[in-house]
Amino acid sequence: MQLLEINCYDGLVAEWSFLTTHGRVLLCVAHDPGVRLRDIATTLGITERSAYAIVGKLADAGYVVKERDGRRNRYIVQHDLPIPETTIRERTIGEVLELLVGKQPRRRAKPVQKIAHPPRRTNKRR
Repeated sequence: MQLLEINCYDGLVAEWSFLTTHGRVLLCVAHDPGVRLRDIATTLGITERSAYAIVGKLADAGYVVKERDGRRNRYIVQHDLPIPETTIRERTIGEVLELLVGKQPRRRAKPVQKIAHPPRRTNKRR
């Protein structure tokens, strides 16, 4: 049973949140590793520029690894890293994400590649 479910596509944003924007961005990425920055921004009610900056900070800190997948990015959350909080017992990102999102991230189907066709000849005379 999940205690908290965040749907990264419902477009509803509360007036306040228990999680920081960085934490909410990380949840969106964990939920859908192929999520677009535009979708993160729309879902969380932030600008694309802010989403880009936050994903960049998460990547710089080592919590997210960016990979190119065709024309898009795919993100890999580093589940074994500790949360940067002072708590009684150190928790990992993976432990918290498992609680909030579940074990399996949503997988996006790979896009079908278009076959390039040679240009058609026309019978028009000039």
